[in-house]
Amino acid sequence: MLKVALDFFESQDDAEDVAQDAMVQLWHYCERIDSGRNVSGLAIRVAKNCCVSLYRKRQTAKQQSYEDVGPRMLRQEDTSGSPQERLEAQDVQRMMDEVVALLKPRERQLFEMRQTEGLSTEEIAEHTGIPKTSVAVMISTARKKVLTELKKRMKL
Repeated sequence: MLKVALDFFESQDDAEDVAQDAMVQLWHYCERIDSGRNVSGLAIRVAKNCCVSLYRKRQTAKQQSYEDVGPRMLRQEDTSGSPQERLEAQDVQRMMDEVVALLKPRERQLFEMRQTEGLSTEEIAEHTGIPKTSVAVMISTARKKVLTELKKRMKL
């Protein structure tokens, strides 16, 4: 499954995510798989389907227009301060939205639950069904990716 995903995405991180998702899906169906079935073939089919699903999710995320970001930023920003400060805040918000959009769908979901909704690790684990330790690791990874990309874009 890892090889299938690696061939599809050419990224070790993406391949590992797909393989993990595929394993979870197989685990949910393990009791329904009969012994006469080609389990290797089934695993490859599930991995391919996970690859296509992740690819489609990313394409949908890329198609989101940044035109919708403007009104959202205006609602969130503080109206006090000079016009220059408001423009700078809008630029920072736009850049942040772009960087967060680069995260993997699951990372983005958890990151936004933590940062935007202010949920704790325990609350996120309850909502998603993901173990607390995994939630903490994925949020930490997402934060590092966001920070690294922001530093790169701001040339720090």
